[in-house]
Amino acid sequence: MPGSIPFYQKHHRHYDRGYRSKETESKISQYQSSSSRYVAGSSSTSATSRSRGLRVSSHSGLEESRLSPVPKRAKPTYLAVDKENQIIGYVVPIFRGSQEFATGFSDTEQARVRDTAAYMARRDLFTTGLEMERSEQFSRKEAMRESAERISLNKRIHEHEEHFKRMNEDSLMHAPEFVIKPRSHTVWEKQCVRLHCTVSGWPDPRVIWYKNNVAIDPLANPGKYKLESRYSVHSLEINRCDFDDTAQYRVSAMNSKGELSAFASVVVKRFKGEVDESLPEPRHGPVSEYGINFQTHIVDKFGVSFGREGETMSLGCTVIIYPALHRYQPEVQWYRDDVLLSPSKWYHMHWSGDRATLTLTHLNKEDEGLYTLRVTTKSGYETYSAYVFVRDADAEVEGAPGAPLDVRCLDANKDYIIVTWKQPAVDGGNSILGYFVDRCEVGTTHWIQCNDTPVKFARFPVTGLVEGRSYIFRVRAVNKSGMSRPSRVSEPVAAMDPADRARMRGTSAPWTGQIIVTEEEPAEGIVPGRPLELQVTEATKNYVVLSWKPPGEKGLEGVMYYVEKCVAGTDSWQRVNTEIPVKSPRFALFDLAEGKSYSFRVRCCNSAGVGEPSDPTEATTVGDKLDIPSAPGKVVPTRNTDTSVVVSWEASRDVKELIGYYIEGSIVGSNVWEPCNNKPVNGTRFICHGLMTGEKYVFRVRAVNAAGLSQFSAESEPVEVKAAIASPAPPYGITILECVRDSMVLAWKQPTFIGGADITGYFVDYREVIDGVPGKWHEANIKAVSERAYRVSDLKENRKYQFQVRAANMAGVGIPSLPSDTFLCEEWTIAVPGPPHDLQIREVRSDSLMLLWKPPVYQGRDPVNGFYIDIKEADAPEEAWRGVNNKATEKAYMKIKNLMEGETYVFRVRAQNKAGVGKTSDVTEPVPALTKPGTKEIVVDVDDDGVVSLNFECCDLTPDSKFVWSKNYEEITDTSHLSIETKGNKSKAVFSALGEDDIGIYSCIVTHTDGASAGYDLSAEELKKLLEISHNHKFPIIPLKSELAVELMEKGRVRFWLQAEKISANGKVDYVFNDNVLSQGEKYKMNFDKNTGVIEMIMESLTPADEGTFTFQLQDGKATNQSSLVLIGDVFKELQKESEFQKKEFLRKQGPHFIEYLSYEVTPECCVILKCKVGNIKKETSALWYKDGREIKADEHLGFTEGVLKLEIAQISKKDSGVYEVVLKDDRGKDTSKLNLTDQGFKDLMNEVFSFIANSSTPLKITSTDQGIRLYTFVSYYNDLLQVTWHYKDSAIAFSDRIKSGVVGEQLWLQITEPTEKDMGKYAIEFNDGKGGLRRTVELCGQAFDDAFAEFQRLKAAAVAERNRARVAGGLPDVVTIQEGKALNLTCNISGDPVPEVTWLKNDREITSDNHCILKFESGKFASFHITDVNTSDSGKYSILVKNKYGTESGDFTVSVFIPEEAGGKKK
Repeated sequence: MPGSIPFYQKHHRHYDRGYRSKETESKISQYQSSSSRYVAGSSSTSATSRSRGLRVSSHSGLEESRLSPVPKRAKPTYLAVDKENQIIGYVVPIFRGSQEFATGFSDTEQARVRDTAAYMARRDLFTTGLEMERSEQFSRKEAMRESAERISLNKRIHEHEEHFKRMNEDSLMHAPEFVIKPRSHTVWEKQCVRLHCTVSGWPDPRVIWYKNNVAIDPLANPGKYKLESRYSVHSLEINRCDFDDTAQYRVSAMNSKGELSAFASVVVKRFKGEVDESLPEPRHGPVSEYGINFQTHIVDKFGVSFGREGETMSLGCTVIIYPALHRYQPEVQWYRDDVLLSPSKWYHMHWSGDRATLTLTHLNKEDEGLYTLRVTTKSGYETYSAYVFVRDADAEVEGAPGAPLDVRCLDANKDYIIVTWKQPAVDGGNSILGYFVDRCEVGTTHWIQCNDTPVKFARFPVTGLVEGRSYIFRVRAVNKSGMSRPSRVSEPVAAMDPADRARMRGTSAPWTGQIIVTEEEPAEGIVPGRPLELQVTEATKNYVVLSWKPPGEKGLEGVMYYVEKCVAGTDSWQRVNTEIPVKSPRFALFDLAEGKSYSFRVRCCNSAGVGEPSDPTEATTVGDKLDIPSAPGKVVPTRNTDTSVVVSWEASRDVKELIGYYIEGSIVGSNVWEPCNNKPVNGTRFICHGLMTGEKYVFRVRAVNAAGLSQFSAESEPVEVKAAIASPAPPYGITILECVRDSMVLAWKQPTFIGGADITGYFVDYREVIDGVPGKWHEANIKAVSERAYRVSDLKENRKYQFQVRAANMAGVGIPSLPSDTFLCEEWTIAVPGPPHDLQIREVRSDSLMLLWKPPVYQGRDPVNGFYIDIKEADAPEEAWRGVNNKATEKAYMKIKNLMEGETYVFRVRAQNKAGVGKTSDVTEPVPALTKPGTKEIVVDVDDDGVVSLNFECCDLTPDSKFVWSKNYEEITDTSHLSIETKGNKSKAVFSALGEDDIGIYSCIVTHTDGASAGYDLSAEELKKLLEISHNHKFPIIPLKSELAVELMEKGRVRFWLQAEKISANGKVDYVFNDNVLSQGEKYKMNFDKNTGVIEMIMESLTPADEGTFTFQLQDGKATNQSSLVLIGDVFKELQKESEFQKKEFLRKQGPHFIEYLSYEVTPECCVILKCKVGNIKKETSALWYKDGREIKADEHLGFTEGVLKLEIAQISKKDSGVYEVVLKDDRGKDTSKLNLTDQGFKDLMNEVFSFIANSSTPLKITSTDQGIRLYTFVSYYNDLLQVTWHYKDSAIAFSDRIKSGVVGEQLWLQITEPTEKDMGKYAIEFNDGKGGLRRTVELCGQAFDDAFAEFQRLKAAAVAERNRARVAGGLPDVVTIQEGKALNLTCNISGDPVPEVTWLKNDREITSDNHCILKFESGKFASFHITDVNTSDSGKYSILVKNKYGTESGDFTVSVFIPEEAGGKKK
């Protein structure tokens, strides 16, 4: 329907039906608001007419400009100069302009222009008070006329907005210009340098400083650089310059009108002889360490990776470089599809010193490709590559196509920019209708759709751009379901001519140390010549692109171009760009009639005039010149790995501008096609990854160019996804097993890679080595050998030979191994055996593995009679080899146990004969002791018919895998006794008739896996169990959880019962007693719970007639079982007695009764508590305690909750022996409980008390006294009845006067008086508790005895000294007061052995006996002090000092002599 809007415009979030006129509407609204303020504030008609005159004159200027090209405008200057033309300052101009000419301004710039115009209007209008008064009296009629004029003017602005924008650049805006450029400097090292410049331009330019074309970041080098910008003066200060600051510096100024750069060089000089020793010497080449050969290994590699748009992905590898030099780092580079990647917002690269990482921050389909890590050293380089696939993000609308990719900008100039892209691989199930191109100005986030209708051609010229501004672009695809997600944005591109772009960016040659600036003087007044080489570079049904070369003359000023067209067959030329001349030598023409043919020509023009036209082009028909590619040819898939397939195809024929191919794959029968690549590939071969192993796939391919996608090719043949078959890798580890005069027996190891198919055989070559020079190779065997050992014959004795081996499979013969070591062909004569060979490791688990080998070919002098196995950790030295078995094993296999989980081991085997142990075999490959996830063991199964089978399951099965069963590690070939059945990933070996011949070790190994294997040891004991289980399955019985049993119930009832493990609802039971079937009745109660399988028969009581055999007979289908219980003799009598007792017990428990009868308990404090537990009591129930018939305690009122009665005996003794009784009674009856604590009962109680005492004893300790050595221990409580025995050397001690024992409080001691060395030995104290007793021992010998004896001697000597030391026994007063003239007589007793020496002191000075003071010491015991006539001079402090060899002692007294008169005076 006419006027209807396409759905992709209705529903798309970016659609705005008026987006092309948004700027125009915005300018008109701003002009209206500005005019309103202007009219409201105008004072007179003359002011209004001045405003109109300004606008009309501008319009007139526009009309005149159509007659000739716009001349180049002179550059404005804002410098203030004096008479001598010296710069003295700046002039700030006041700008005037119309609001509608500000098209393309930012919001801030528009506001500034608008505010400036309003200010100027207010300044002119409100100059005087009279004008303000007139503005208030403005008539309504004049206001209406102004409004009409304003509407008319707005209409003209709306019609000619694009014309004004192109032909009248606003005088406010101009590109940056360097008023003062930075100048070059040469400075000495460690000086500071300052570069400064002055820049003009509107809007204010943004200034950036560069060093050797790298932007300077002051934050990255704090203190090094300082940037300042003030009043259009910009400076860069470099602090403390060093030699590295010598460089070319560039300052770039940029605004919306363009970009301009200026250059300056800085040279830093160093004084001669000044060299910083800390600086490293310059490197010549990659590294200065000559003679070092670096070995590079890339490990821990990233594999083929899959991501989705919008995700983050990291690729990393560990790089090992040997030798490792810390100061040397390799060059690490990343490539995608052989294109070097550089760090950006899309790619983050990191090198940690040993690991290289590439992070794709936001995946897009452009990131898909082959990624290569290249590590370069001076010795060469190593690379590793893997493919990265990027899938489409989920569509925002179901069924919408994938996003386009690889958006680029071509042919950018001021008039248009051509945007190209690549079509997506996914169309969402519906054909893509076309594409929408969006643009966004750099620095903003507003996206504008560039085309109203979708374009199918993957190339589109975008027009309507603002010259000098930078843009980014994106593309969206659309089908009938909806719009795709937008593509990744393009790189920014400026809308300006290439020549202007190069000039403004100031691109420079590499730094050479000097800058040469040249400028060509324009030539004026010359009309330009003809443009050259005009041609149609691109033609579609939507547009045509022309390109040409400027005229050959140089120095032409302001050259522009007019493009003219002519319909083919006519001579009527029509100018295409009548209003706007073209500045760039390219032009895009739109609105041409599709299907018509046109010729084109171009004229040059400048201010001097319009030149002659160029030669016209050939007639060009408007339409798509580029055709959609033809479908690719035959598609051939081939196997690659178990998850990938190699797809190749024939290229599309006669295709132009081919972009690449898209490949799709589908599982056979699913009819669901999935893209294998989301980025076109250029070749005709591609590896499709991420396929399902074992599935069959078909593939198809289609080509793509800018015109679109081709039809799909024919589907390929189906191919199964599994690893491709290739020839095997070379064998290795060639050794000699035997050597005779003319032959040698070789052995080798299987290749690490067998090529995906079983090895069918090996071929051996040999060559003779003469004087170290090898000869030609000769074939040793024409027919392949299947074993990994072969005898090479027809050799010459005492000659040297080398050997090589090649492996073969169904894909062919592989490359030969490396030549072996040189071996001498001479006969072995040693007596011991040669080395075993062909060591194999199976059934690897975390703690064990199975080692197999083959016996040596060379037996030695005697046959081999056993083998020894050696083991060591893989990284351990040779000295770490140790034997696994101490006794030689005769078998050629052994299970190695007790391995440490996670440890890696290696093994070797030695053979022995009677002469001794022979050579060691080759060492196995290292094997870690780990149970791999998903590992299964062999499971034994017995079916319902009793057939026994061994079952093995493998989870890692490959299509070529086979199950190989062995007995005693020899493959089972005879299937008559043991048949093999394999289905899927499970295999089982079924025994036809299990017997003793089948005893052995059974194993199963799965080929083409990572060692999947398991073993099962069928021993004689296991065989017996299996035969029993097999018999039970053949002849089924009803399994019983429990056999027939009998138990007593309350009231003395008897219950016979059993439980069947499983029985159906049809099961039956017969109850038989002495061959008589019993039936339900008063005496017998039968129950059969078929859910639980419990069968029971209950009898109320047993009588003598019930003695006999009870049998329960079960039947469930053909399965039967029975269980019998014989109750005769003492067994029956005991059961009958117990039944009667239970019956009585039931009656007893109807009243108050004892739940637990009277018993005793000994506490850790050795208190005895008699206790019992009672039940069924009430308030009226009483409890009476008796001892030997006498009541000792009564509990008349017991609570219902109280259930335990206690009687505590604090310190038990013999008097507490007796018979204790408790009686419970109330109106319902009574119950009695007795406890006999006499004789043996009391003895048992005391033994328990003694046991507590013994356990509380401390360890036996040693101490010394002045009499001897004492051994002692402490107990927490001592009882007089406790019996202890002291032992010396395990014999009881016979006590005497010299050796005594005793008890002090809680201490038990043994005293040894006057000990000697004979008393040394082991002492023990034994506590007798009637059971085993408890001993505490101590060793009185060695150092312990020496220390104790020495302490005894010391104490003894101290005691002797204490007894015999000199003493003053007494007799001396403290103070003696005596009258002058009197006689003083004092006597004291002296003791000590030997007799002490006596010394008298007065006031601490020795005195001697004289006539005045008589001192005597008589009989060695009595010392006397006598003064016959006391006078005042005798007053003082006196001391007697006695001394012998054991010590000294003194006695002190004070003598005070007074005169009688003085005494009387004092009394008064």
